[in-house]
This record gives sequence, structure tokens and C-alpha cells, in this order.
Amino acid sequence: MPFQSKDRLTFAKHFLEPQNPKHRQYEALRAYFVEQKPAAEVAKQFGYTAGSLRVMAHEFRQNPDRSFFLPSERQVRPDSKRKRLRESVVALRKQNLSIHDISRTLSREGQPVSAATVSTILTEEGFSRLPRRADDERPEQVRPDAAKPADVRSLDLSPRHFRTKFGGLFLFLPLLVEADLKTIVRQAGLPGTKQIPADAAVRSLLALKLFGNARHSHVMSHVFDEGLALFAGLNVIPKRSFLTEYSCRIHPSCYAKWMRRWFNAVGKLGLSWGSSFDLDFHTIPFHGDEALIEKHYVSKRSRKQKGILAFVAQDADRRVFCYGNADLRKNEQNDEILQFVRFWKRRTGRLPDELVFDSRLTTYANLNRLNKQGIKFITLRRRSEKLLRETAATPASAWRRIELKGVSRTYRTPRVLEQRVRLSDYEGEVRQLVATDLGHESPTVLLTNQFRRSPSTLIGRYAQRMLIENGIEDGIDFFHMDALSSAVALKVNCDLQLTLMGSSLYRLLASRIGDGYETAKSRHVFRDFIDASAIVLVGEGDIVVRFQKRAHNPLLLAAGFGETDIRVPWLGRKRLQFVFG
Repeated sequence: MPFQSKDRLTFAKHFLEPQNPKHRQYEALRAYFVEQKPAAEVAKQFGYTAGSLRVMAHEFRQNPDRSFFLPSERQVRPDSKRKRLRESVVALRKQNLSIHDISRTLSREGQPVSAATVSTILTEEGFSRLPRRADDERPEQVRPDAAKPADVRSLDLSPRHFRTKFGGLFLFLPLLVEADLKTIVRQAGLPGTKQIPADAAVRSLLALKLFGNARHSHVMSHVFDEGLALFAGLNVIPKRSFLTEYSCRIHPSCYAKWMRRWFNAVGKLGLSWGSSFDLDFHTIPFHGDEALIEKHYVSKRSRKQKGILAFVAQDADRRVFCYGNADLRKNEQNDEILQFVRFWKRRTGRLPDELVFDSRLTTYANLNRLNKQGIKFITLRRRSEKLLRETAATPASAWRRIELKGVSRTYRTPRVLEQRVRLSDYEGEVRQLVATDLGHESPTVLLTNQFRRSPSTLIGRYAQRMLIENGIEDGIDFFHMDALSSAVALKVNCDLQLTLMGSSLYRLLASRIGDGYETAKSRHVFRDFIDASAIVLVGEGDIVVRFQKRAHNPLLLAAGFGETDIRVPWLGRKRLQFVFG
């Protein structure tokens, strides 16, 4: 008897400690309804919350005849049905059908099955990947129309008219003609072919960059839009494969010459530059397994991940990108600020007056080099525990309240502690401003070599930088740099250069429009003026772009766009004209 009792207790655990979810539900409901135990006690015993137990009891009351120990239909599928499905998949593969073809065929026959399931069955049956098939080997089905190959020699400039979704892009054509893009591309040494010359390839890429959310990979949706092709000077816009491959053919040495000559050209067109610049790093995420890609901090995701590190400089007044470099490694990023100073010195003949950046951009030793050159800087200082303790121990009498002017923010009256401190690798003293009541839990610590400007001016300037940092993010997002998926650094360099070109073209266009658009975001300008369809009339000696009636057309007319009469070299030197309404 003792043995039998012990034996019973051993097997009783299978009932008292159920492992199967349905068995656990059964025992819990039995304890609640049969043994009349309190709901809280039953929930604790079987690992439910009191709310979950009440829901289970309610559902049981609605369906008291439910089965607890019969497996579901999903768990027991007749072997004959599985066998028939497997046989059907194998038979269709023997007809040279892909997994997607098989999935579609079986779905039409009343046996819905996913492509992933088909792939699993074929792998289990020992089938290898299907080799690439010619079009005549594929099953008959409706397919998209294929456009002709892009070829400048097939450009049709005969009289005709057509409607285009990309009518707003033609507003940039006068700027590209005046900038002499063909000469810039030739001097930079960009590659080209007889079918697609270098300037036509750059205009094709630039068109997608300028038109808002369009992506290189989405160009296939617009291959039949004659307006997009006419802007580029081709019979049709190049396909995705060419646009991807073209950026990889550009030699790295071309980018510096390309950027320098482009900015010289737009400077002559009236794009003025300020003397104060906001500098920042931007990580372009990479979602692959390439071992040579380093990890960098991605601010929008608050984490480090593999990506390409791009350095960008933006004019603080005009909000236009004026420098970029995406060919950076971690061991080079601290010195990139000095590269920008040298670039600006060569391009303008003078050093930048002021640089504003955060604490991660460079080192104290480089701050010392900037100071020796007479370049003003404002930067954040990293908040160490020692610095925070010293700040907290500072008597209240050492702090003073200031008011920020010209800054649109909620917290405009911070408390400020002003000090002169010494830094490692920095010769002499540097001015340190510790500010609280700016809307952050921890104080903001600024370092600067400007000793005469008031604290309110310096903190207000950095506050503008924080707003402009959002502008940098917006610009990069608008020009869809974050959407890259390639690990080839040259492609990122090409995309960054096109971003710089797109940014300056938007600034030039906005400055010509005026009426407050000089400092508007690119997205705003795109929405009001560029995102517009039009009818294009190609005549014997002119090309007329007729825009539909829009709310902002009077601003274009007032800016003189209605009087445009300029010959376009890559369009048979025909005169370009605009008609509004």
C-alpha cells in the first residue's frame, strides 16, 4: 500500500501540474466551477491573471460543450491531404514552374498555399533552385509592358504634346542650363556612353532626387512618362539596373572635382553663402552582412548599427548643404571638420567664421587647431559624472537667469553658470556655459572660444542649431538618402553628391520665388511648386510647359517664370517657355 500511494503521487503530478494549454484551462475551470475555489486563488495556482480567468469562465459559460482534449483541425491534417499537396507541388516543379508560379497555380485550383510552404516542400524533396529562365520559358500571364532602351540618339523632338506627372521639374531646367551641367560633368570626369552620355545620366538621377519621395528603385513605375525622359534629354528614362550600376562606375577622385565645380557654378547663379555653418554626422543604415561595414550611431533609432557614415555641412542662414563626404571610417571622422575647413578655404579663399557642432564630432585637440586658425566654434561638452557633481555643488548665487531672444521654444529663460576651464590637448582657457531649465533633465554644457558674445546669444545660437539639426534630418529624409540598401560606398558618395545638388537647386529656386520661401524647407517648396502635372507642347522651335491652375501660380508669375525664354542645349536648343493656368 505505501508503494501504491507513492506511485499515485508520482503520476498525480501530470494532473495537478498540466503542461498542455487546453489541459491547464480545463483544470482551472474545474477548480473554479466544481471545487468552488476563489478566482484569485485559481488564477495564482495555474499561472493566469484574475482577468484572464474571468474571460475564460465567461467563454465557457457561452459554450459549455466545448472540447478540451481533442486536437484542433490545424494540428491534425489528414495525411492524404498533405500527400496530395506534396505531389501537386512536385508535379508543377517538373513543369519548370517557380515557387511563386506554383503558389499561384494551386491557389487558382482551390489549394491555397504560400510560396514559403512550396519552398519548404521542394527543399525536402531535394529540388535545387530553379535556374533563370528566358521569357519564352515562363508560363503565360499578364506582364508589365517593357519600355525601349534609353538612347539619346532616339530622342524624339518632333512636334507633339503629352501630359506628364513631372511638370514641376521643368522649373529647374533654366538653372541647369545656366549652371552648364554638361561642362561640370565633363570636367569632373564622370563616365558616359554613346547611348547615355554622362550629363544625361546625371540629369536622370537628379530628376528622381528632386522629385520628392521618388526612389531609384521606383523608376520602373515611370518609364513611360515622356516628361521625365524629356527633362533628362533621353527617349526614355534609364532603368533601375543602369542607375544602380552607373554610380559604381564613378571613380572616387571624381567626387571632389564634381562638388567643387558644382558649387562654383551655383555661386555664380546667386546662391550666397553665410559665414556660420552647422556640422553633423549622419548614419545611412545598412541592412546586410558585409563585414567591412562599420557600426555607427543612428540617432532616429537610438542605437548603433551597421551603416555608412556621412559628414554634412549646412549653411546656418540659407539652410543649404554646402559640403558632404560619405567616404569615412571611424578612425577618420574626428579630422573631417579640418577637411571641411580646408575645402572651404580652397573654394572661397577664406576660412569659415563660425562652426557649430555637437560633442561627438571631433576632439579637444582639433578644437585647439580651430582656435589657432581664428575660427569660432560652439560645441557641446559631454556630461561626465564628475562634471555633474561639480555643477550640483555650485552655490545658487553663482547662477543667473537669462532670456533667449529670437528663438521659438517653450523654455526661453534658462539659468546659466559661466566659467573658464582648461581642457586636455587644448592650449589656454575655453569658455564654458552650463544651462539648466531648457527642458532637459540634465544641464546643457557648451564650450566656445568666443568670450565677448553674451550667454543668451551663444545659447540661442546653439538652440537654433538644434532646430537646424532637425532641418538636416528633414533634408536627408526628403532627398531619401536613408533609403539606400547598397553596401558600395561609392554609391553612397554619388547619392550624397546628388543630395547636395538637389539642396542647392531648391535653395536657388526658392530664392528666385522669394515671398518667404528663401528659408522654407525643401519639402514645402516641393509641395507648393514642384509636385505639379503639366501638358508639354513640343513645337518646331520651342517647348511650352503648360501648368494647370494652382493656388501658388501667381508667385511664379510674379517671380518672372512666365517670361522664361531660354534655349536648352540637350533638347535641340529649343526655347523653353512656361504657361500658367
